[in-house]
Amino acid sequence: MSAVSDDDVGWLLSADAVRQRAHAILAKAERGDLAHFAFHPERMEEAAALVAAVTRESYPDLDVPYHSRWRHFVVEGVDRWKALEARLDIPDTDEIARIRFDLAVTSVLLDAGAGDRWRYRDAAGIELARSEGLAIASFDLFRAGGFANDPVVAYLRADAAALCAMTEERLARGFQAGPDNPLVGLEGRAALLRRLGSALTAAPDLFGRPGRVGALYDALKAQAVDGTLPASAILDAVLRGLGPIWPGRIERGGVNLGDSWTHSAVGLVPFHKLSQWLSYSLVEPLEGAGIAVTGLDRLTGLPEYRNGGLLVDSGVLMPKHPRLFTDELEVGDEAVVEWRALTVALLDRLADAVRARLGVPAESFPLAKVLQGGTWTAGRRIARERRPGGGPPIRIRSDGTVF
Repeated sequence: MSAVSDDDVGWLLSADAVRQRAHAILAKAERGDLAHFAFHPERMEEAAALVAAVTRESYPDLDVPYHSRWRHFVVEGVDRWKALEARLDIPDTDEIARIRFDLAVTSVLLDAGAGDRWRYRDAAGIELARSEGLAIASFDLFRAGGFANDPVVAYLRADAAALCAMTEERLARGFQAGPDNPLVGLEGRAALLRRLGSALTAAPDLFGRPGRVGALYDALKAQAVDGTLPASAILDAVLRGLGPIWPGRIERGGVNLGDSWTHSAVGLVPFHKLSQWLSYSLVEPLEGAGIAVTGLDRLTGLPEYRNGGLLVDSGVLMPKHPRLFTDELEVGDEAVVEWRALTVALLDRLADAVRARLGVPAESFPLAKVLQGGTWTAGRRIARERRPGGGPPIRIRSDGTVF
């Protein structure tokens, strides 16, 4: 058990807590003391070799962008955001940053697992699935003013009132979802957006009045010192401002701990996966506005099914019970908590091994680039080789608010 108390809310709402608890579980795996997974360190080099090979194939010059939502707006070589931005007559770099915040936050919050059957067809007739499909569906809905109070004039916004009024039916239309094209967790996603609207009005210091997602950019800009901002400040603002949106989660002192779960070996294990994914996705809008983001590696790897699946499919982690391959698990199941924690900790080690193979230093090749290069793509590739449809090796029931 960590020396830090589970009642220390400030610590639990930090990337340091995610990393420390994850490595505590890895330490137990190294001793063979875990109930659900066995760790095979001898397979790490094979996994690192795969990630390094995929990275070189995707980015021969090793000029790898950050792992963020912006990558999913590029479809068949066309960057949808860049194309939209080029048509905008907005010379104000701050307003462009606000718009990018509006888009990134809503799109990331709608990115929690689509399921195997859902598809989205864009205006050009391109059919997309999973994260890319969710990204373009949310992008198209945003571009159409789907989250704005005034969808005609000030349409590229995410405003509190519009978000509070989001219905499952409206979201289903935007995502082309229905009985023949089911989207996992649709009801949960609509409810999440409504709670987002409420959170905007509850934190005017972060989101202004009457509440706009993009105002978070101004709050973070105000924290910058000499044009620099630590990545931990982004995550802190996201966790503080958006904490109330997560449904039915563990609380301490009246504070919603979000993506935090319990494991018998170490107590509370925070992950803050979507919040960290969102924080990574806000780096580029800040940098585009001239604010340098430092300490990016203070954030952790993302405990989701592509990164975790890579570790299972490459044999680094092996479930101790066959049911983990056959049953659909709940996100709060201890086996899932264990898998996700091991994923976070092993991504740190895998990153070092990948950098060594590529011959790049951590300073210029942070974890956000290893993920993009990288572990996420390698996880998807090996899943497609192992299973029809490319689904994860372990299935988790999604309510649209975690993965």
